[in-house]
Amino acid sequence: MRFVVLGAGALGAVIAGHLAKAGENVVLIARGERGKYLKEHGITITGLSEFTIPCTVVTDPKEVLEADVLIVTVKPSDMKSALAGVKHISVSNVLSVQNGVVKNEQLAGAFGKEKTLGASAFFSAEMMPEGPVNFTMNRCFHIGELPEGTSERVKKIVEIIERSGIHAESTPTIQTIEWSKFIGWLGFMTLSVLTRTETYRFLSDSDTAAIGARVMKEAALVANKLNVPLEDSPPVPVKTIISITEKEAVEKLQEAGAMMKSMAPTHRGSTLQDLERGRPLEVEETLGYIVKKAGEHDVPVPNMEICYRLISGINRFVGDVK
Repeated sequence: MRFVVLGAGALGAVIAGHLAKAGENVVLIARGERGKYLKEHGITITGLSEFTIPCTVVTDPKEVLEADVLIVTVKPSDMKSALAGVKHISVSNVLSVQNGVVKNEQLAGAFGKEKTLGASAFFSAEMMPEGPVNFTMNRCFHIGELPEGTSERVKKIVEIIERSGIHAESTPTIQTIEWSKFIGWLGFMTLSVLTRTETYRFLSDSDTAAIGARVMKEAALVANKLNVPLEDSPPVPVKTIISITEKEAVEKLQEAGAMMKSMAPTHRGSTLQDLERGRPLEVEETLGYIVKKAGEHDVPVPNMEICYRLISGINRFVGDVK
């Protein structure tokens, strides 16, 4: 099975590196200096895995003509331009590890609904300044048919990824998993950018955890309007948090903070990593999407809107943030 990974950031490098190390047929599409570095030095992974492996790296997407599985790992803000560069590829299956839920509509528009799979990445990594990638969390890579169900093609892809060293599972409820993760991620993302600290720290603090709980509860109201069921899944029991009092929700988030401290104490949100590197933030496709949907369905989301406006402002002068 031929895998093509679009994007050589932290998750793209982790996926391509593990597949290459396992002897799979994988091509990594990487641009600019990053592509040049990977061609010369290979992919270096540290943290939960420790290896350096050569990988086929392509800097011009036009050189890639077909893929059994295309895995998109670029940021949501880069999605339109990235897809424009690979629409010529003959793709059998395509999925994205991006945060949010807009990705599936975009992939279906580019390659067809029948080729688009749902995916949710409960694993994380951080790009190091010198080039390697620090693999910090390996909980699960969920993949399933949209809007629900599984299939032999999903099971085959999952089997290969699992064998490579990234924990993966096929799931019949991928839409629920995607939305549940998205809602938890929204709470994490807002606190990550506004506090600029490790994940376990802002989850452990009662004041910041309260804001996270409010953001999640408001986002869940939008999911309810769209008839998307939610579930509890580590590290954030979203379904529980939205159904209990704020005080109880804060306690749940603090429990998640304690778990993160023990399992991934250095974990820092990907959006925070972008902020510190002066890169555009994935705001409109995430917070902006929920605020827009809330407006369309007359759902009040005051805390979400405040966070959206604050982070949108930060995003406009992100290059000045040190």
